[in-house]
Amino acid sequence: MNQEERMEAISHYLIGHSSIQIEDICDMFNVSKDTARRDLVRLEEDGRIIRTRGGAMKSSRKEDIPSYEVRMENITEDHRKIGRLAAEKVRAGDRIILDASTTVQTCSAALEGKECTVVTNSLHQADLLASYHSVNIHVVGGILHKSHRYMYGNEAVNSMSRFFADKAFIGVVGISEKGLTVAHEEDGAMKRKMIEQAGEVFVLADYSKFDRNDFVKIGDLEEVDHIITDRPPGESLQSYFKMKNVTVHLV
Repeated sequence: MNQEERMEAISHYLIGHSSIQIEDICDMFNVSKDTARRDLVRLEEDGRIIRTRGGAMKSSRKEDIPSYEVRMENITEDHRKIGRLAAEKVRAGDRIILDASTTVQTCSAALEGKECTVVTNSLHQADLLASYHSVNIHVVGGILHKSHRYMYGNEAVNSMSRFFADKAFIGVVGISEKGLTVAHEEDGAMKRKMIEQAGEVFVLADYSKFDRNDFVKIGDLEEVDHIITDRPPGESLQSYFKMKNVTVHLV
């Protein structure tokens, strides 16, 4: 059974049940926990479920997004490998931008010992980095998104425009020939400005983000220099990346 078939089966299961656990998916389809989590990530991106700690429940609203803490519970070793490879791209003295995504936080966690300056709109990123003596931190001001603990709004975007960075590390929901997309405009406006302010743009995304589009476009592939991921995209998208001079790094 392929991923699309499992996703349909999970959705059908949730018609008659209020929730499903990772272990249930593993038993039903004889797959690993990482595979089960990836299935739930895809279903969440389609707006068909709400991921919870250790599983998911059905959703009738696409805008229902679990809290940052719940999403961090679903971070896999593949995500951590993506973050570690991203951190390897940071050189001594670099000025870098980090967005508020959970995948980018795995990069933050691997920055210990790196001498760099970080600009971020994420209180989670800042809190994690505060214990790293070699990292200088600038947090942009703005309106606080209480559930996900990031700054947004015109003040935050204007604050970000004051900084120029060597590299930006961005997480997205979708990557396709149409560009980069995320779920919400408030998040998208900040990511667009981060891309504008960086000399090099790194997109951190697991393979499930390929050939997908969400609600808000934040940039074209011409604006991306590198994609760090866990599996290669399909041949068509690979060819498009090559045409747009986007380098794909596999963990």
